[in-house]
Amino acid sequence: MKKIAGCSFVITFIWFGFICAISFMEAPVKFTAPLLSLEAGLDVGRTVFAALNKIEIFFAVISLILLFIDSFNKRIKTVFLFILIILALQTFWLLPSLDERAEIIIGGKTPPDSNIHFYYIILEIIKAFSLFFLGLLQINHFKLKSLQENVNKNAAA
Repeated sequence: MKKIAGCSFVITFIWFGFICAISFMEAPVKFTAPLLSLEAGLDVGRTVFAALNKIEIFFAVISLILLFIDSFNKRIKTVFLFILIILALQTFWLLPSLDERAEIIIGGKTPPDSNIHFYYIILEIIKAFSLFFLGLLQINHFKLKSLQENVNKNAAA
């Protein structure tokens, strides 16, 4: 089981890939499609980002379990906690607020001015960089652990 936990970087980079594919590719491309109305784009966006959020929560739970199985260092735990805080802000504050704004626009009204979308984008960028950094830390942890195991095997032989 510890071997699986040592490969936690795989989950981290898959999570990173999902964010890059959806937030930094699908979302911007969707709004350049000439036949897609703003209302339809917002409706699709709400659905896609709700699904992405559920997938991210799944990755966070799996990562948390792996964190308890393996003895990761404080740096890895701190970066992971930072990512969890961002995910919580997005899940419980930003996504519901963005859904509310989308509902208003889909209903044909104009919502009041807000920076909420800007905050979401900034946190998404920070989260993506943090996940990438976390993955690198996990790879280094895995390599160091493998090296130590090899040294211990050679010393025992």
